[in-house]
Amino acid sequence: MLKKTTTSELWQDYINPPLDIIEEVIEHYDFHELDREAILEENQYARIDTYEDYIFLVLHFPKYEPSTERYIHNELNIFVGKDYIITFRYYQSTTMKRIYTRYESDREKWEKISPAFVLYDILDSYLDKTMKMLERVGRDIKWIERDLFRNRSTDTIRNIMTKKRNIITLKHMMKPQIAVLKMIEIRMKERFSDEVELYFENLEDKLDKIFSEIQLLQENIDSIEDTLKSVFELETNSTIKYLTVFSAFMLPLTLVTSFFGMNVETWHFNNVVIYSSIILVSIVFIIIAYLFIKKKVI
Repeated sequence: MLKKTTTSELWQDYINPPLDIIEEVIEHYDFHELDREAILEENQYARIDTYEDYIFLVLHFPKYEPSTERYIHNELNIFVGKDYIITFRYYQSTTMKRIYTRYESDREKWEKISPAFVLYDILDSYLDKTMKMLERVGRDIKWIERDLFRNRSTDTIRNIMTKKRNIITLKHMMKPQIAVLKMIEIRMKERFSDEVELYFENLEDKLDKIFSEIQLLQENIDSIEDTLKSVFELETNSTIKYLTVFSAFMLPLTLVTSFFGMNVETWHFNNVVIYSSIILVSIVFIIIAYLFIKKKVI
């Protein structure tokens, strides 16, 4: 179903439109056939294509999916001309709605603004939203770190792996757009005015900051994962130590009973001296095993 919001003729926004609407827009503005294919095929690579009359952008921003606890690609396909901007997207967005509402409340300002500033406002809002997402991820990682030594259940492991997967997704999503955003700055300056250059430089700084934050979050979650593995290894080593001590106690008993049980018809196991000797040998084996394990651990 077509969902379109427009503010005058400057901005047209389409949410998962049917094929006939896409064809109508492509034909009306004489957009390239490759751009049509990019709109129809979701999860395209981030890119910028420059034509004589317009610029075509493919950009991605994270959208959280609560049912799967994953970040999915919220793809934006954007056409920017001298006097228009057209956006195609697959999902509803409160960010885009908020931008529209802001401009709708001031029609006079809207009529005077250029498509370059609308594009800046859209990208700036999405980058701010991404930064807030990263802040929430950072807080979640701190909670996991605090509970690491108190709660090492399956849920803790699942949370760590979920966060790690999402951080890698964000990294792969945002990194290719660093170069694209630099090209957008150059193209906007060529097509509109030098005034827009400072605005898009600000976007580059925000994206660099976002990518640096993602790298820090990845280092933090990797450190937590390594710590958890070390804790599990220590617990496993402790368990093996106790099993080894127990085996050292049982070994002489097993040896005595096996050897004499199969080869000697009668033996005075009820004799106190013999019984005490067997117990003493077992205790000696335990002490030797304990000292050996302690020395290896140190």
